[in-house]
Amino acid sequence: MDAAVSGWAGWLGTAVRDWRPAPPPLPDHLEGILRDGDPEWFARELAIAAAPPWEVWLFLLRRFSWLVDVFGRVEVTGSIPEELRRGPLLLAANHVGDFDPFLVAVALYRLGVVPRIMATGGIMTAPVAGPLLERAGGIRVDRGTEVARHAVRVTEVALVHGGHVVAYPEGRVGLAPDGWPERGRTGMARLALGVRVPVIPVSQWGAQEVLQYGNDWGKLRTLARSLVQRPVLRVHVGPPVFMEDLEVGRVGDANRARMRIAAAITRGLVPLRAAGDPLHPDPTRPTTGAAAFPGGVVPDDIP
Repeated sequence: MDAAVSGWAGWLGTAVRDWRPAPPPLPDHLEGILRDGDPEWFARELAIAAAPPWEVWLFLLRRFSWLVDVFGRVEVTGSIPEELRRGPLLLAANHVGDFDPFLVAVALYRLGVVPRIMATGGIMTAPVAGPLLERAGGIRVDRGTEVARHAVRVTEVALVHGGHVVAYPEGRVGLAPDGWPERGRTGMARLALGVRVPVIPVSQWGAQEVLQYGNDWGKLRTLARSLVQRPVLRVHVGPPVFMEDLEVGRVGDANRARMRIAAAITRGLVPLRAAGDPLHPDPTRPTTGAAAFPGGVVPDDIP
């Protein structure tokens, strides 16, 4: 009996670990992109990037976005004009914690955007959650590896096919001591200049109260606390970042684009932080980063 139970449990565990919703077929015009040695997920993500939003993802956003409101009072300001929503968008958000992808996704959906979120390889390889996120249009980013370039290609395909891609220019949860966004990397700036799509700054604050930085039981403690205290979860969507005068191949322009994006996010964050610092400072969060604009002070003469 014990052997039978153990065998059944092993089968169930394997089934859960290996489960993955079927991707759409890869369009013929993308077949030529594939090369020997590509990671096994690359073809799937290309096919998903070229396809319309997954109906299950739309259903979840439509029917269950209220779950985010359970953990806090969501306030969304700003807007995205309809003429922009009809085309591709690159949405650049600051990253304050593990809960903010849920907050940003729900906020953007309420503004008429169906987000495709860039996420780390660690999240995308998690059982069940990873395959669901991938099928919903999530784009895997393996930072600092040889396959990181595949994320750029998938993102390009998503944008060419009218997708709304959410990216974090910082490349990680921000670790500046004062909580203001870091300058980030130039990868997103280069992508924006290369594809020539509108870059929309998304500033958000409060999600760090829901899930602490450290991966221990404290995450459950902060999650439970937010159910009772319901912190204010603020999201502001600003106007497109002006980059028409920049070119992808010109020396210095990628850095200029990076700083303009960081400046736009920081400016949008200033009113969201007017109420002060988080009620519960997170002792598990390192403070090894540096803000692009310490104190949220952005000069008027950003080049």
